[in-house]
Amino acid sequence: MDAHPVPAISPARGLPIARVRDVFSPEDVEQRLRRLKAQGQEREQATLCQTYERMLERGPQRFAVKPSGIPDIEPLVEQLPNFRAVLDDIKRHVALAQDSSDSLEITPLLLLGPPGVGKTHFAQQLAELLATTMTLVPMSSMTAGWLLSGASSQWKGAKPGKVFEALVEGNYANPVIVVDEIDKASDAQYDPLGALYGLLEPQTAQRFVDEFAEVPIDASQVIWITTANDERGIPEPILNRMNVFEIAPPTRDEARRIARQLYQRLRAAHDWGRLFDEEPADDVLDRLSTLAPREMRRALMTGFGNARLDKRERIEVQDLPAASGGKTRIGFVQ
Repeated sequence: MDAHPVPAISPARGLPIARVRDVFSPEDVEQRLRRLKAQGQEREQATLCQTYERMLERGPQRFAVKPSGIPDIEPLVEQLPNFRAVLDDIKRHVALAQDSSDSLEITPLLLLGPPGVGKTHFAQQLAELLATTMTLVPMSSMTAGWLLSGASSQWKGAKPGKVFEALVEGNYANPVIVVDEIDKASDAQYDPLGALYGLLEPQTAQRFVDEFAEVPIDASQVIWITTANDERGIPEPILNRMNVFEIAPPTRDEARRIARQLYQRLRAAHDWGRLFDEEPADDVLDRLSTLAPREMRRALMTGFGNARLDKRERIEVQDLPAASGGKTRIGFVQ
C-alpha cells in the first residue's frame, strides 16, 4: 500500500513529516458488506455491518508520521534517566529514516523491569516524541484471546481487537501499541499472544486479519512496545522478534531528579502552581525519592493540597502521605 506525501499535521514535538498510507482496501470492505447483506443477516450481525459502514465512511487513509529531524532526547532523559539506552536506540532508528522517503521503522521493544519504574509512562512520552498516539493493551486483565485480534462475529458481544481499533478508528498508520505485562498473558483455551507472531513481522503484518472484521488491515507500521517483569513467561519466538532492554530502578540521585522534574511539571501545568516555590525542599525530594515513579505524582498532589490548606507556599515533608504499611517501595541501584 503506497504512501503519498501530504502537508505535515500538527505535531506534538517539532514539525513531523506526514504521509498518507492506506490501512485497508475499501474494495475488500465493500465486498464483505455486500455478501453480508445478501445473506439477510443484518439483524444477527448488525454490529459487523456497522463496522464495515464505519470503515467506508472514514476511508482507508491514515497519517504515517516521523520526526523531520533527529529529536533531542535529553529532556526525556531528564524525566526518565533509566531509559537512556532505549531512547538512544529510538534515536538511531529515527536517524535511518531521515533524508529519505522511507517510513519510520522501529524494531519492537521489550522493556523488562519491576513494577513502577515508568515503563508505561515512557511509552506515552515516546508516542508524543514521535507525534503519534498510544494504545494500551493490558494483558494481565485479559480473560480471552480476542483483545489483540478480535473475536469472531459469531459470538455474542463480539467486537474488533485493539489493533483494528487503533488503525481504523485512529488517525495514524503508525500508532504506538503497548502490550503491557506480556508475561502475565494466559488463557486456558486460546493463546492470547498468538496474533503477535505475525504482527511483529512487518511482512505478515501488512495483511493482518482481525477475527471480527475478517478483512486485511495493514499493521506493518505499528510501533510495538511490550513490557514485562519477567522474560521467562514470554515465548521464545516472540522474544526473538524484539530488542530487549532491562530497565533498572532509578538510582537515588536519579529518583531525586525525577521527583524534581515532576514537581516542576505539575507546578507549570496548573494555575495554582504560581502559588508555590519554584523548587521543592531537599527533604521533600529525599522522601519522594523513596517512592516508585508512578507513586510520586499522587504524593505530590497530596502535598500541594495539604500545603494550600495550611496557606503555605512550600510543601513540607509532613504534607506528603505517610509510608503505608505493606506497600513495597522501589529498590535503588547503588
